[in-house]
Amino acid sequence: MRASDYHCRMEEADKPRGFWLVVWDWITTIPTLLSFGVVFAVADVTLRVARLFGEHSVEVAAGVMQRVLIWAFFPSGVRVKIERDPEVRSDHPYILVSNHQSFFDVPIIGGVLFSNFPKYIAKKELSKWIPFVSYNLRRGGNAIIDRSAGRDAVRVIREFGKHCQERGVSAVIFPEGSRSRDGHLKEFKPVGVVQLMKAAPDMDVVPTTIDGSWHLLANKMFPIPFGTRVRVSFGRPILREAGQQAEEVVVEVREIIAANLDRWRIEAAT
Repeated sequence: MRASDYHCRMEEADKPRGFWLVVWDWITTIPTLLSFGVVFAVADVTLRVARLFGEHSVEVAAGVMQRVLIWAFFPSGVRVKIERDPEVRSDHPYILVSNHQSFFDVPIIGGVLFSNFPKYIAKKELSKWIPFVSYNLRRGGNAIIDRSAGRDAVRVIREFGKHCQERGVSAVIFPEGSRSRDGHLKEFKPVGVVQLMKAAPDMDVVPTTIDGSWHLLANKMFPIPFGTRVRVSFGRPILREAGQQAEEVVVEVREIIAANLDRWRIEAAT
């Protein structure tokens, strides 16, 4: 069987969870949601206080709280396994191009790559009403776009890329456009990545793969499946070169992500 067959048939191999395991899911979900809510509330206040001391203080506070947010899922047995290429350096700006499965992807990237200070491109709806998240998007140097306004969205992405390169912070983009609700890799929309690369020509591209986080929202967190395993790969940076076609880099990144997903699922099936 080819790797792509595993990728396409991954969901067919999933088995229903037994009654007592579902009961345990509910029992462990309660403390997880409580800790989750506390972290969100504390993080929102922390960022507002940090804002008084400047943009960099907000970045540091956001990184700390994103790492704490990962720990908030531990009562549900959620564990994160990280693969990080040795050439992905700390304190170095990158363009991280990643697949997208869950809101959990953001604190994983922000918490693990704390010293790279990742910034995100997010839809405007997320900037309005979510404690911690919305304030960080508005005040943390991120890009907020209206996906229905194509030209304006491109302009915001280009300004965002330029700002990230000037400040020496990383930029994160999810070119699928929206999260995958079943873990399957969707087609990439290359425009945003291409414009980001053009606006930040000195920033290397890191292919980023995330798998398993979609399980956390499979039931909209009611309950959270106990023992979810999330895997993340920060691949070898693709160095920027003169004459390099951004569209070709997008294709290469998607192939790397697809290969990682197939490899992990083959490992899980054997």
